[in-house]
Amino acid sequence: MAKKIEELEQEIARLEQENERLDIENVRLLARNLQMSEQLNSWYELRQHVNWLKEEIERGHRLSLQADMVDDAELLAMLEVRLEQEPKLVTPEFGTKELAELLAVSQARLMRLFRNSTIFKSPEEYLENFRLVRALQLLREHPQYGIAAVSVEAGYNSVRTLQRRMTDVLGMTPVEFRLLLEKKK
Repeated sequence: MAKKIEELEQEIARLEQENERLDIENVRLLARNLQMSEQLNSWYELRQHVNWLKEEIERGHRLSLQADMVDDAELLAMLEVRLEQEPKLVTPEFGTKELAELLAVSQARLMRLFRNSTIFKSPEEYLENFRLVRALQLLREHPQYGIAAVSVEAGYNSVRTLQRRMTDVLGMTPVEFRLLLEKKK
């Protein structure tokens, strides 16, 4: 009987070791399943993002095609409205490419628009004029703003650029323009 008990105790010990091994294996498999589930979720989110990007690209392409069909007068009106509503779009880095994107037209279409339908020879001249008009407006409406603040708000990359542009076009600096406005009051 003692031998039978010893055999049973050995069998119990072996089964407990096997049970422990199976528990460890279960934990490993659960961790692997969790990792695979996380990877699947990441893949699904990535797939959704890729699909969204494809839709956005297609929408942009459709808008671009539609904008190329819009006549010049409508495009110019759209441009004026957009920049009037959001003058802060015109930063020092804002150029022809960004202007074309704003109107959802190709750069070639934008160049034709300016060449054929405006007094400006190029989009760059238009943007320079927009910045200058914006600076003059800010100087007039916000006398508390410093010249540096006006320069930044108008989309110039430096005060010197604003001063040079005003001197070239108006024959006076921003400070002289402000003094002239104060004399007229």
